[in-house]
Formats: sequence, structure tokens, C-alpha cells
Amino acid sequence: MRQTTEAFRSRYRADIHPRYNPWLHGGFVLLFGLLAIGAFWSSVHQVLPLEWLAVPLTLLFFNFGVYTVHRHLGHHKKNFARMFYARHAGDHHSFFAPGNMTYDSARDWRVILFPAWLIVMHTLVITLPVWWMLKQFDANVAGLVGGCLVLGYLTYEVFHACEHLPPSNPVTRWPWIRQMRRLHELHHRRELMQERNFNIVFPLTDYLFGTLYWEPEPTYLTRTPMTRMQHQITIAGNPIDVLAYASTATRWPEWHPSSLKVEGQSGPLHAGSRFEEDIRAGGREGHLSWAVSEYLPGRRWSARAQGDHGLSLEVTYECEAEGDGTRFVRTLEYQFSGLGMRIANRFLLKRRIDHESAASMLALREMAHKRLTPTGVTV
Repeated sequence: MRQTTEAFRSRYRADIHPRYNPWLHGGFVLLFGLLAIGAFWSSVHQVLPLEWLAVPLTLLFFNFGVYTVHRHLGHHKKNFARMFYARHAGDHHSFFAPGNMTYDSARDWRVILFPAWLIVMHTLVITLPVWWMLKQFDANVAGLVGGCLVLGYLTYEVFHACEHLPPSNPVTRWPWIRQMRRLHELHHRRELMQERNFNIVFPLTDYLFGTLYWEPEPTYLTRTPMTRMQHQITIAGNPIDVLAYASTATRWPEWHPSSLKVEGQSGPLHAGSRFEEDIRAGGREGHLSWAVSEYLPGRRWSARAQGDHGLSLEVTYECEAEGDGTRFVRTLEYQFSGLGMRIANRFLLKRRIDHESAASMLALREMAHKRLTPTGVTV
């Protein structure tokens, strides 16, 4: 993680009111929204085929509205929308940057969700008058439009939250969520944030106005299926020191039986760092080229690699305080592009790699106990 992003996150979290309850925040928005939708739709009876057109037309209108507000007010400073600009372009885009797109705990919802009062204002100041005016002409159309305007708001909040979920969450693998997460990650690039990918739920208006931008994920993230294995162990020491030691790749040969040699910078590696590794895994020697994708000190570290024999993989370390020690979780996901290696993995390599991964946890605990001091990691 870049030091500027880490520093901003620390300052932002310190400024959150101690009585802020993220579950109350999210729960209120969801409950109020559902009740409002139910209230508007309760006035709908015996809808005619032509009246049903109000649903897609309203959602299309909301899609355009989100695009317009996001593009012209969220990223261009206007006097009448200074608070929104500061919260979005200032807080949100400083808190989440490429390689650091996921929230760390529920309290981080404060920088993802709109203020809880905004859905009330959206319903009372915008939706209710629109419903009242349309009701003078067609009660069914009014109810459908009113409910869909609130539904659009809720959908925005839910999708935006999903686009900042940790990658280990199974929801991130849902096809449409995965595509929108990718578009949103590209939007968070500094050089793209004012010009590209302003839709959150469905990129229709981006497409129509020529602001849709797409780069496919690296091929090692899109091929399926992946072999996944996870191991955990409790290590003496605090989470910050334990993760700092484990994410110092040059130390891997000390504790991982598959790591033969690592060439790269010393110390814990932040997002964007690259290094090279010679390995012997599953009885086969090879070489890996690594790129660190995420580093949240004391919480999570993740890196991706491509190697020989069509091998691609991602490894994630997660830490959590447990008594006087740290619960350390290592998740490995890998795959081979060639049919022969996939067959070999299924019947032979997978068991060997799983055994080596389990052994590495025991060795990590032993070496961390030797290397860690009360003040940090020995170098």
C-alpha cells in the first residue's frame, strides 16, 4: 500500500465518531428503502401492459442521473455541491486506490455508504413530489416510478459496497459483480477518475456517452477453475509484526519449503512491488514473477504470480489478534493452463503442495518466534 493511502486511512478512521455504528447505518438505509418501496408499490393495482414501461424507463432515468451527478459533481468542484465533491473525490478516492480497493472492517462503510439521512431526503424531497404529480394522471405509474426511484438508490448503495468487498468474499465471484468491480477499480485510477466509468450498477450511460473504459483482468485471474487451499496457525507476536515478517519475501526461503531463492527488495512489500522467486513445489522446479496487489499492515497481504508450466497463482496472508498472539491464515489459489499439468495437479501435485503448505505454517511459526522482537522484525 502506498504510504499516502495508508496515512489517509489512518487519519480518516481516527476522525470517525466513536459512537458510529456501521450496522445501524447500513441497516437503516436498507430498512427505510425497503419500507419506502413497499409503500409506493402498495398503491399499484391491476397494472396495464403499457404502464409496466414505467419500470425500465425510471431505472434508465436513474442510471443517467447517477452518471451525471457522479461525473459532473463528484469529480468537478461546484460551489453548490462542495460537500459532495469533498466527500467523494477527496475522501472516497483517497481512501481507495488501485491495489487498495477493499475495506478493512465494517467501520470503513463510513467512506463507502452515503450518509443515512440522504435516503430520507431522496425519498421526501425528490421521489415523493414526483409520485404526487404523476398520481394526478395515473396512480399505477406513480407507484411504479416512486418505488423504482428508491430501488435505484438502494441498488447503487449495494453494488458500490460490493465493489469494495475483500476479494476473498464469495460475492465478488458473481459474474456481474466481478465485471462492475473491475470497471470501478479502473475508475479509481488517478488518470481515469475524471473521465471514465461513472456508472456503478450498469454501464449504459458510460457506453452511450463514450466514457466506458475497459481493461481485462490479467489472464491468470480469469481462467477457471482454480485450486484453492487454506491453512492457518497461531503465532506468538502482534499482527503487525507477524504480517511484516511473512510479507518480507526475501525471508521466504527461511520458512517455506518450496521457496529456494528470492530476488527483490528487503522488508515487507507494499502494493505495486515486484520480485522474482525460484521454487520447487510438488516435486517440480520452476520460476515465479510476483506482483504485490495489496498490503494492509497487520491485516492482509496479497500477491499474484505467473510462472513456468503455465502456472498462475495468488497468495493471501490474513492476520487477526488472538489472545497474546496472532491467528495467521494463508490462502493459496493456483491453476495451470495446460491440460497435462491440470491432470498432474489433480492426481499428484495438489496433495504434495497441500502438504508443503501445511509444513510451511509450522516453519513460519518457529522462525517468526526466533526473528520477532518486542520492537518488530529483525533484519
